[in-house]
Amino acid sequence: MIDRNELHAMKTAARFDEFGNTRFPTMAKRAVELGLEPADSIKSEGMSCFARTNLGPTYTSHETFLRSPFCEDIHKVSEYDVAVVGIPYDSGASNRSGTRLGPAGIRHASSQISPFNPDYGVDLYENIKLCDAGDIYTLPANAEKTFDQITKGIGYIFSQGVTPIVLGGDHSTTFPTLRGISKYIDGNIGVIHIDRHSDCDAIQMDEKMHGTEWYHSTHLPNLSAKNLVQIGIGGNCCKSWSKFTRDSGCTAISMEDIDKYGIDKVAELALDIAWKGCKAVYVSLDIDVLEAAFCPGTGTPDFGGMLPRELLRLLKLVTAPGICGMDVVEVSPPFDVSEITSLAASRCIINVLCNLALNKSLYKH
Repeated sequence: MIDRNELHAMKTAARFDEFGNTRFPTMAKRAVELGLEPADSIKSEGMSCFARTNLGPTYTSHETFLRSPFCEDIHKVSEYDVAVVGIPYDSGASNRSGTRLGPAGIRHASSQISPFNPDYGVDLYENIKLCDAGDIYTLPANAEKTFDQITKGIGYIFSQGVTPIVLGGDHSTTFPTLRGISKYIDGNIGVIHIDRHSDCDAIQMDEKMHGTEWYHSTHLPNLSAKNLVQIGIGGNCCKSWSKFTRDSGCTAISMEDIDKYGIDKVAELALDIAWKGCKAVYVSLDIDVLEAAFCPGTGTPDFGGMLPRELLRLLKLVTAPGICGMDVVEVSPPFDVSEITSLAASRCIINVLCNLALNKSLYKH
């Protein structure tokens, strides 16, 4: 019979008091000092709002977008015009997961791109004070606590006079992002949502998932469905989404409409609706709006979407007047091929930032 006390694992456990526990309290304190106290709903020791030190989740990214400075001390974020922030969360995905690795994938792809953009004649290093604020500390097993973290973190960045550019993560994260921003805007917010899917159920699989963000966002006090424009809709959509479109007052524009009227006319309509009576406009881009051939690395790819040049043209037109924030979501690196989906997301963000610099239309708080 084997002596239980002679088992290697049992001998190791018996030496527990010898392991030491001096670094954890120091790192936990440092994480909060650099990354804020966590949301009020978070009770676990060692957690912060922004992932800092080695106590953050293993899936957080340690590269920075476009090799920009890392704003490790979030209290210094006000020194910048724009802060890129990752939300590595995919527990709201109803199909293929993997978007928790989206921020890391997008950042890595961006390291291959020059800050000088010949299409705009803009060098981002020279024209925008850009930083990377790292990732929000997310909780894969709890949507509501993750949403609280997102709302606090994005709200803090925006409250400091900085425009947040969010790297998702699945699309459910847009609701808490807008909840964080909306508190600091004295007036209404319009939204231009670019996606193959409407995502406007009240609930999905008994939770707030990536098919529900627009129902909940349009119930924020200063965000009306009448100022929500959804572009690229079609393909694999839920029947209930059409009911929301009919009843809520939002505007859905399909790929058929884009073929009929063209990108320029669609952008003109979107801007007119989104800005009507609003102080600011937010842009939310689900990468799966692209034709599936150009974005294999996403959770719900679909045929019949936009071509890359159509998407870049649309972004150029709708962001020219300025935005209060933007997210690019649903990039899933485990399903990607040669990083083309991550590269597409990076290019979209870089072009938008160059457009804001060229038009001098960064959001004024």
